[in-house]
Amino acid sequence: MSGPGRIDGRGFAAAQAFVLEAKLFWTTRLYAALRAEYEARAAGAPRPPATARDVADLVADGTLYRTFAWFERHLQRMKYAARYGLQPWHEQDRAALERRLDPAALPEGLLELDPAQGPPDYDTALDIHQHPGGIHTDPIAGFVYERGARTTTPLAGARHRDLHDRLVSFVAENGGAPRRMLDMGCGFGKSTAPFYRGFPESSVVGIDVAAPCLKLAAHDAARAQARNVAFKQRRAETTGFPDASFDLVTSTMLLHEMPPAAIAASFDEAKRVLAPGGRMIHLDFHHLPDPFLRFVHYGHGRRNNEPYMEPFAAMDVVRVLEAKGFRNVRVLPFEEAEGTLAPGYARWRFPWTIVAAER
Repeated sequence: MSGPGRIDGRGFAAAQAFVLEAKLFWTTRLYAALRAEYEARAAGAPRPPATARDVADLVADGTLYRTFAWFERHLQRMKYAARYGLQPWHEQDRAALERRLDPAALPEGLLELDPAQGPPDYDTALDIHQHPGGIHTDPIAGFVYERGARTTTPLAGARHRDLHDRLVSFVAENGGAPRRMLDMGCGFGKSTAPFYRGFPESSVVGIDVAAPCLKLAAHDAARAQARNVAFKQRRAETTGFPDASFDLVTSTMLLHEMPPAAIAASFDEAKRVLAPGGRMIHLDFHHLPDPFLRFVHYGHGRRNNEPYMEPFAAMDVVRVLEAKGFRNVRVLPFEEAEGTLAPGYARWRFPWTIVAAER
């Protein structure tokens, strides 16, 4: 029921639909125009652009790029924090949402919280993704994050199989179903659910440092009557699991949220908890085959409050993993939806990449 100051459901839906349509305009027409402007200027440059800095010299001061950047920054702000944003919408139902997350209602063993394993400083220094207040302390942050994730990578005009399901297929096609698997940085469980559904005979553990997200993940698993999963509040760098506990370690969109030292520590931890011959498969943002894509991606990291996107994209992952003793290291572009890796694909997209290796 509506009341004074309450956000009307139709108004909220209309506002979010507007943001989504504007975001699609940004990812298609604005991006294509920016790419065309860059290519025209690059053709007349004294030498071919080789770095993101070279691209910036050609387009960063132009009206088109500034418009592109403004759309990216402020559409995200509108999505989360404006009058009809996700945070105000959920805030008005805070009491009911918090009741839905009562850990006492969960089956024994499904959720383990440990405040000592809470977020490191690098994860709370700013509002990542422009999520107001971040995802770690507000009890309803998991609900806000879940709703926001539905439109993180909008694709115009078609329905596509979810990229998380595509990752499960990749795992199945590259070594089969694991007996025991660990999903690092599982968040509210979006990356974990396709694994415990797709591999019902596997034992699956999802870990994260954000208690509000873990609570939502556990309650969703309980509603799905999942019997092969548990969620635990632990850090990827120091999971606390015994040596050789898992046959597969995964993560989705985790590595680019961490500084290089923490990424390296997570790789070390993955190697420690993997059994001999075990697999490590991360899905993240890394493959940037030309300087224009690198320039746009680096700008996205700044505008979306994700400062470690750039250093991860610049990391020589193969060298790092091979130096740590991993075998069969592969870094592969990942097709998150049909056709996104086709030559000439003209829309903005994240540089989805598989980072795979064996212990």
